[in-house]
Amino acid sequence: MLTSLSALIGTSLVTGPVAVAASAASCALERTGTHHSEGLDTWHPDYPRPDRALDALMIFLSFPESRPATTPGRLVADYFPETAEFFERASYGTFTLRPRPVPRWFEMGADSRAYGIQRDWAPELRAAYLRDAVAAADPHVDFGAYDIVYLVADPDAPGVNSDATKVVNLDRPITVDGTELHRVVTVFEKHPPDRNVLAHETLHVFDLPDLYHQPEEEDGDWDTHVGDWDIMGSQFGLSPEPFGWHKWKLGWLNGRGIDCRAETGATRHTLRAVSAPGRDGGPPGEADTRLVVVRTGRTEALAIEAREPSGNDATTCTSGVLVYRVRSDVASAQGPVRVLDAHPDSGACGRLSVYPPLADAPLGAGETMEVDTGSAAVRVSVRDRTAAGWRVEVSVRGVLGTEL
Repeated sequence: MLTSLSALIGTSLVTGPVAVAASAASCALERTGTHHSEGLDTWHPDYPRPDRALDALMIFLSFPESRPATTPGRLVADYFPETAEFFERASYGTFTLRPRPVPRWFEMGADSRAYGIQRDWAPELRAAYLRDAVAAADPHVDFGAYDIVYLVADPDAPGVNSDATKVVNLDRPITVDGTELHRVVTVFEKHPPDRNVLAHETLHVFDLPDLYHQPEEEDGDWDTHVGDWDIMGSQFGLSPEPFGWHKWKLGWLNGRGIDCRAETGATRHTLRAVSAPGRDGGPPGEADTRLVVVRTGRTEALAIEAREPSGNDATTCTSGVLVYRVRSDVASAQGPVRVLDAHPDSGACGRLSVYPPLADAPLGAGETMEVDTGSAAVRVSVRDRTAAGWRVEVSVRGVLGTEL
């Protein structure tokens, strides 16, 4: 584990022995059995991988006691084309999400209140809801023709609770139309919905974890792990662009856009912002580095990337080089990713940020951060910002966990 962190402000870069960057595969943490593991050495076969065009079925569900006040078409417009455009930008054009709405209401078998819809849903009531939803639509829909299923409830029905929007992972898949449904997205949003909510839930369908944590206290803060950074932390964040690590996991970044460090010494890198398009309009290439990874152990790594107000990060309020810890043995919502704060004594964007103490987490030009991993010290020094990107030196002293 990372045992300490200090931010050092200076203008000089560290000097020392020059290390040779390893292949990206050397930094690919192994997948573990934890829920939505951040390991990416293999792809979980139960999840569709968003490296191509995928079709998303949208089914609209009404209830006997309530006549819908809106139309399926208006609800589709709540989410599209914005959600598809988010993924087009985030994936550098690699992934296309194609909504396939069925433009009618399917009536459920019971009133909305009968299902007890809420965030922590009773399993038997949730199972009844899913069973009734599939049964209502099945005579009219071929579920086997789609990659993703969105079950969209009438937002005005009295028993619908917007806090219950989530992906339901099924221990026992539902078999319908000759295919197995391993998970569905249950949408209970208001009209209009919360910002970026469907993109967040869709990324769970692709095996990404929640990066927030649910506090024990009712008024506790959910965003202390990553703040505004990455949509899997908060759908309301100022910087919702997925982390470079997640882009690597999903296949949107490959080894050509990743520099791996798995030994001691110093290396220099020029980082372009993860939200910026590739130089040729496609995915980043070999001379277009977006992510530096220091492999600090069998199931942990440090990730280093640049963040700027562009693309999905257009509303970000600070720019610089962000450092975060990744662990593949920590489950969803338990802190598998934690942003390291280069300015622990200050914050930023107080009236807009979901967690101001981390809004100014990135390193700026001339600043240095040192991370103690227990057996090694990793120093990240930012020289400056040039037209080519952020020039960074990464120096490792001691013994990395992979060498023990």
